[in-house]
Amino acid sequence: LFPYTTLFRSTMSADSHVIRLKPFEYIHVLNNNSNVTEVVTGPQTFTRKEHEQVVEGPKKMLMIPPRHYCVIANPVVRNEDGSLDVDENNNPRLRHGDEEIRGEQEPFPLYPGESLVGKITPLQVVAQNAALRLRCIRDFTDNTGAERQAGDEWLFFGHGTYYPAVEVQVVEVIKSTIVKENSAIKLRARRKMVD
Repeated sequence: LFPYTTLFRSTMSADSHVIRLKPFEYIHVLNNNSNVTEVVTGPQTFTRKEHEQVVEGPKKMLMIPPRHYCVIANPVVRNEDGSLDVDENNNPRLRHGDEEIRGEQEPFPLYPGESLVGKITPLQVVAQNAALRLRCIRDFTDNTGAERQAGDEWLFFGHGTYYPAVEVQVVEVIKSTIVKENSAIKLRARRKMVD
């Protein structure tokens, strides 16, 4: 009985072979035969095979509450139907050097190669009589259909919630200047323009 108990304890102590994933937890598992890293999500009990290696986790999925957002570096490429775009080896394709802003959604894991930039941040509310000075850092078409060129600047007027984009940089918050009775204001253009 004593040797059996010792054998039983030694097999159970190899906790690296059995991982119990709670709900909204995930791990990255590297298959050493195919050299492909996959994401395993909970809730489940994952039994690691001899040719597999847990390279990250267990970690909690990212949970973005309402009116918050986060920035993901090297995001995965998705097809039109929302499924992952994978290569011939079943690795998800990444947009290396790019960033993606994700808002409120169901909890999600980070795929191999993705990383969280900073932390989950509340959306910025622009007060009445204030504005954000925005600068375009790469060409894109905004949600109003306007063509923006790199270097363009414009104002986002309050009262409202500003939804960030990776193509746009917030330069500063501008408070309204109130011109009172019997007073004037002198303005100067920052650059050559046609008003």
